[in-house]
Amino acid sequence: MESDPVLVSNTREWLLRAKEDLDNAQHDLMATPPFVRDALFHCQQVVEKAMKALLTWHDSAFRKTHNLQVLGELCTRIDGTLAPAVEDVTPLTEYAAKFRYPGAPWEPTLQEAQESIELAQTFVQTILKRLPPCITTFDDRSKDPTASGGVDTPPA
Repeated sequence: MESDPVLVSNTREWLLRAKEDLDNAQHDLMATPPFVRDALFHCQQVVEKAMKALLTWHDSAFRKTHNLQVLGELCTRIDGTLAPAVEDVTPLTEYAAKFRYPGAPWEPTLQEAQESIELAQTFVQTILKRLPPCITTFDDRSKDPTASGGVDTPPA
């Protein structure tokens, strides 16, 4: 059975945006000094967009939210085995806004950002394993969310 091209395109668009956020998070940490707060925001966005990709593929409605717990609950309704991964990334929800505005209760650390990038990368890989090849196989590697420098773990 052939997949709906609009559904494939919409799902890929979420994954592409997740890849762009992951690339941005990694780039933020290469700055001198590193843009830790911005990197953390992008980590939350990576996970949010990966969740929305899964929900889109399964034609599961979701409201406009940055709350990873809410989105994660919808994802676990589709695949209950996602529960541990969702639990791991739910704390990233706070980065959607906490450090975007003055008055944050603490200054985030570089280690916190690095660990968050790893969590986001792992979560995207977990989601990709639950999507069919028509979503995760790209003709143009520059748009592939699994391409080097994107969702994959960067080389050591």
